[in-house]
Amino acid sequence: MTRQQLAIALAVSTITLSSCASAQPTGLEASPSRPEQSLPDGAGPVSAAYKDIVYRSVDGRDLHLDLYTSSRSNGRASPVLVYFHGGAWARGQRPESWRGYSRYLEKGYAVITVQYRLAGEAKAPAAVQDARCALHWVAENADRYGFDREKIVAHGTSAGGHLALMASYLEPEDGLDPSDCKQVPQVAAVLDFYGPTNLAQAYNGATGRHSSVVRWVGDYPGAREMDVRMSPITYVGPAVPPTMIVHGDHDEVVTIEQSRELLAALKKAKVPTQMVVVPGGGHGKFPASEKKRIAGEVDRFLSRNGIN
Repeated sequence: MTRQQLAIALAVSTITLSSCASAQPTGLEASPSRPEQSLPDGAGPVSAAYKDIVYRSVDGRDLHLDLYTSSRSNGRASPVLVYFHGGAWARGQRPESWRGYSRYLEKGYAVITVQYRLAGEAKAPAAVQDARCALHWVAENADRYGFDREKIVAHGTSAGGHLALMASYLEPEDGLDPSDCKQVPQVAAVLDFYGPTNLAQAYNGATGRHSSVVRWVGDYPGAREMDVRMSPITYVGPAVPPTMIVHGDHDEVVTIEQSRELLAALKKAKVPTQMVVVPGGGHGKFPASEKKRIAGEVDRFLSRNGIN
């Protein structure tokens, strides 16, 4: 099935699944629900924290992001790290603090952590659309917050890695972007940490559809087609951004074959890519020594691709 055929089928499915949906654009007028927080001495690389910014309103529901700006930007436009949390599209929340991203802030990045609709609230493609809208918000508010539109890095872990890939690989002609979030910017690089990449295959060694996919996509006629449409592997081509993959070779939640399949497709399309394999590593929670090694590889990957 071609991308055009996928777009047509997806448009029909989206209309069917969300015929009652309505959304309000936020755009440049979007402002924090709470004002900028003053930070105590010793806040290190953070110059300001903006909590609970509404980036999208859909079906009467406000979706939020947190923004941390860097005190190390030296007056220059900041590259932006946009982080999507994991949790099988069904649970989890954005981190409450910037501290897990301090090394990016030290390098002058702004850091954004994103809330998106979970499976219990809205089925696929809702979370992917929210992720696309978060990127739209970054571009729309670049001047206001001093972002470099050419240096947006999408990052996620587990299901968040999947969303980072989908948000970065989709194109407008794929027919997924909602009307309130047109003109999504081109992402400069993706950091995919052990995210599922092919939802049409069971990715934990089981047979049949993965239970997390069934929970998120649903179980209805045509659901398997939606599995394909919600798979990053479907959209790999020469135009997708440079992609770094991290995966443990003992991951029993999302098996490493998912990342190896993505790596092979990216190489075939001649997309700059790299995969870091963590020996003995499970589904995240890597040893400190491996985290340090991964951090160094990430820095070098971003530098090679003109972002750091």
